[in-house]
Amino acid sequence: MDDSIAAELAAMEAADRSLRAELASGRSLFDGYHPRMREVHERNADRLAQIIAQIGWPSATAVGEDAARSAFLIVQHAISRPAFMRSCLPLLQRAAQIGEVPQIEVAMLTDRMLIFSGKPQIYGTQFDWDESGLMSPLPIENTERADQLRKAAGMETLEENTTRIRGRIGASEKAPANWREQQQKAHEFAHSVGWRD
Repeated sequence: MDDSIAAELAAMEAADRSLRAELASGRSLFDGYHPRMREVHERNADRLAQIIAQIGWPSATAVGEDAARSAFLIVQHAISRPAFMRSCLPLLQRAAQIGEVPQIEVAMLTDRMLIFSGKPQIYGTQFDWDESGLMSPLPIENTERADQLRKAAGMETLEENTTRIRGRIGASEKAPANWREQQQKAHEFAHSVGWRD
């Protein structure tokens, strides 16, 4: 196991979470993609790409379970780097096939990439505020099939997950004041970084 890379990945995740908490407390996190947050995400993605080139996917065997989860979080947050995220999916899939990462990570990255590409998700792992001001799953291709896939991957049902996420968020986050404007910003961002034509 590479302890130095494990420590670096943990520090990268900590920097991400710390800044997110800071921005969330001042509510500026929820007004589009904050430039400081984007800077951390891109710096982390660049370094993770170097690590992958050096050791392959940082799996539990390579860097330990905690650092492997840190690597996954870094990929999930690399939303301005579609090519990088796409390159990581087959690596995660192979790692999941041999039990090096949980299947839920494959599900989450797959769904995230589909949503940013303007397509419905498969597993129902991606959430955002809806027009009614509720945190809800983003569009899902087939909800019945999603629950079957979730069960096969060891995840709770969509309904259970929605209840849990809404309970966890509570008063810590608030729906955007102008939902349509927020949706438009998200659409423009996806186009600007190459998720959509």
